[in-house]
Amino acid sequence: MLKVLILATLFLPADEKATQIADQMMEALGGQENWDEARYIRFTNVRRERRATFTWDRHLGRLRIEAKNDGGIPFVILMNIQSRQGSAYVEGRQLQGKEHSEYLARGSRMWPGATYWFLMPFKWKDPGVTLTYDGEEEVGGVVYDKVHLTFDGVGRSPGDQYWAYVNRKTHLMDRWKFKLEAGAEGDYRWTGWRRHGGLRIATERVGAEETIRFEDVFIGDSIPEELFTSSETIKFP
Repeated sequence: MLKVLILATLFLPADEKATQIADQMMEALGGQENWDEARYIRFTNVRRERRATFTWDRHLGRLRIEAKNDGGIPFVILMNIQSRQGSAYVEGRQLQGKEHSEYLARGSRMWPGATYWFLMPFKWKDPGVTLTYDGEEEVGGVVYDKVHLTFDGVGRSPGDQYWAYVNRKTHLMDRWKFKLEAGAEGDYRWTGWRRHGGLRIATERVGAEETIRFEDVFIGDSIPEELFTSSETIKFP
């Protein structure tokens, strides 16, 4: 009976096989229930020595971004990612008018990319995402199932394409390749898997020319309310 089940799995249609891999991966990441219950997510993205900290209330869409602009001056954006309304501060000064609008637009641009780099394995079944099994590939003695992700009219660049390499033993995504709508291509290994709030998160993206890190990761159901209401520096956790 087991042999029959294995053979049936091997010969699933490409989309069903991809969905099965996605489900197995979600279990390895901590499970759908833990993901659904993860209300607050906070992390610092470190790329080319520039840091940006994001704090997200998944239930209400509230978002806090702390970073520095091109001149090295710190800013804070407090906004709702659904309404795209909120406030922005540079060195503690609340912005008005055109400056205010520009910084809210900046936050709207920063958030989707940062989220996807951080949480991509959890987002395979988002509305508009199409999963297709793209065969297996052995790299360094490890067998990977490849899944091709495309997007049906969703996101800022729906023409983007991703190829995820899922380790057949661990069911975690060890690598991804992508080709963006704008023409850029990339190939990164996902490493440094650690548990945070019942979920497994990869804390490094290692490419040929750079390593992107995610630090100060917090995932949980309680967080200081001031993070969404005050521009002051708030130490957490």
